Amino acid sequence: MPVSLINASLAWATLNLLTKKRYDFLMETYGSLEEAWAHLDQTMLKQLGCREETILKTLNEVEELDLSAHEKFLTKSSIRLIVMNDEEYPEALRDIADPPVFLFARGNLALLREPMIAVVGTRNMSAYGRRIISTFVPEFIRAGFVTVSGLAIGIDAEVAKETMAAGGKTIAVLGAGLGAIYPKANARLADEIVAHDGLLLTEYPLHIAPDKYTFPARNRIIAGISLGTLVAEAAAQSGSLITASLALEYGKEVFAVPGPIFDPNMEGTHHLIQKSGAKLVASAQDVLVELGVIVPSESQKSTYHPQTPDEELLQKNLTTMPQSVDTLAEKSGMPISSINATLTLMELKGGAKNVGSGQWVHL
Repeated sequence: MPVSLINASLAWATLNLLTKKRYDFLMETYGSLEEAWAHLDQTMLKQLGCREETILKTLNEVEELDLSAHEKFLTKSSIRLIVMNDEEYPEALRDIADPPVFLFARGNLALLREPMIAVVGTRNMSAYGRRIISTFVPEFIRAGFVTVSGLAIGIDAEVAKETMAAGGKTIAVLGAGLGAIYPKANARLADEIVAHDGLLLTEYPLHIAPDKYTFPARNRIIAGISLGTLVAEAAAQSGSLITASLALEYGKEVFAVPGPIFDPNMEGTHHLIQKSGAKLVASAQDVLVELGVIVPSESQKSTYHPQTPDEELLQKNLTTMPQSVDTLAEKSGMPISSINATLTLMELKGGAKNVGSGQWVHL
């Protein structure tokens, strides 16, 4: 297929072949994915470290690739492809050991710039697990967080439902392509997430089905984009423990809610607390305090409304997570001098608060 007739990023993403290391090699050797595609052959694939069966499989896939069908599906389904050097790519994800080169996204991409908290747990959710979610999630939404989970049945699905019921926004990270939502039982829930201004996210191209490898890989994205991870209910072999382990590896906060010591659904959760350094929490406030979130009390809630374009822009970028002026400048594109002046006015009007050390939150 002539390189001029294809979207090289989509072509490479569809092959589901590139790791960060391989991507870096192509960029250093060829300068662009377009040029690399033009040189794709058996020799290049060997240089990338592919095994013989992978090389043969890839070359066959290239011959059969119908990129126009993929492009039509992406357009019809409003799915965006993000490459790791794109501005929309989540900054926190770049810092993990093995970031995905490509992300397929359907929904509100702006959520990737908001404070995010992962809430994960067992597929075999109990009444106790449901109560944890119904208690913690509304408080996270009130504190300005976007919730992140995996769209599995059980805790994941409950996180999404409770987030939407609380008027919040959620991100579901999938272990398969967006061409066929898995599990099928949650296909309607996936549509509801998008309809409620949420986001579906996956590194896998449209045709990839889930298997025993895709879910653990998916978990590194959940842990990577989130400021912290809460394990609500997890048995000894729960995949949630992989997410928690990765979050700890990335230097993120991990929280676990304890439960009855004889309940097998809590065995993994208790192991996290006892052996892995997860912090025992009994309330959403415990989590928020550890993350340094400033949540105004009911008496402190502001009736402020922005009165200038600069105030409106800053209000969109301020959260309950303290941020420096430099961070606000990067997010808003405003000059630092304008930000300082506007924040001072907003503080006088009750729309923002300096919480010390040059850090600001909204009220």
